[in-house]
Amino acid sequence: MPSNTAAWLTAEKAHPFEVKAAPLGTPGENQILIKNHAVAINPIDGKLQTLAFYPIPYPTILGQDVAGEVVSVGPNVISFQKGDRVIGNTTGFSTKQDTEKAFQAYTILETTLTCKVPESISFEKGVVLPLSVSTAASGLFNPDFLNLRVPTTPAQNSTGETLLVWGGASSVGSSAIQLAVAAGYEVITTASAKNFEYVKKLGASQVFDYKTPTIVSYLVEALKGKKVVGAFDAVGGAAWVFTTEVIHKTEGATKFVATVTPRFPEPPEGVTMKQMFALSIRGNHVAEAVWGKFLPKALEAGTFVPAPEPFVAGHGLEKIQEAVDIQRKGTSAQKVVVTL
Repeated sequence: MPSNTAAWLTAEKAHPFEVKAAPLGTPGENQILIKNHAVAINPIDGKLQTLAFYPIPYPTILGQDVAGEVVSVGPNVISFQKGDRVIGNTTGFSTKQDTEKAFQAYTILETTLTCKVPESISFEKGVVLPLSVSTAASGLFNPDFLNLRVPTTPAQNSTGETLLVWGGASSVGSSAIQLAVAAGYEVITTASAKNFEYVKKLGASQVFDYKTPTIVSYLVEALKGKKVVGAFDAVGGAAWVFTTEVIHKTEGATKFVATVTPRFPEPPEGVTMKQMFALSIRGNHVAEAVWGKFLPKALEAGTFVPAPEPFVAGHGLEKIQEAVDIQRKGTSAQKVVVTL
């Protein structure tokens, strides 16, 4: 049996992570054990470390994006086998099991939030996807959110409907654009001017500079006469203010905004806003539709691409702290990755 090592957060607000031995998980039903070859950093990782806003028993392991090779499978698993190249969204944030988190040499994954990746996609490229795909899917397709049609390969025929995505060049925004387009929706998005071509390549039909002072009126005009199915706020912060205002002012739009923002004041009258959560798709039809049916075929066909580009901060668990610090300073159309 191999031995496991992890980057541990040893106490509240401890800095840096401490690399030391960790338990090696054994996969149960609907689980696999993978040897990690790359992990990605998300904003939540730095916030959990520096703000300690969420009750966590210490010491603990963080991280939600992994890419690697299957080492062993649970007793009832037939969809994966030893040696498969995979990416996965870890579930330890919900299960409280350190063996099911990312910042370590070996991770237990649930099969419903895992998919195979072709040889043409490197581990460092593939690992940018898992959390962003699950987060985007939760806001787009869950029945109590935007409740859109699910994506297919080849893409669904056009619905004649339009979705507003705020923050299209972000990790979550990049996945949201591609998922919505594959489901047959037109996507209008926002980004900084330097990322206009990037989001158009992902499938956005129109893109507007979010820094423009009159951005709300520009978007309302762009959406005029369209059947708008709601809005998707991929970046949070002050973005929800603009997103809800656009939806509020757009005649005939579905008055719903899915957001990554955890806390916000009351939105304008008639507009509903809810925070999406990646692991809310665990075990439901959305996980099966996106992770089970759509993503493996779309990655193989090249119709869904890993985006944004990885920024490799270094190699080895010792580089996790540096990578988290880089992410906290901010990136543009990149996702911070550590190879293992």
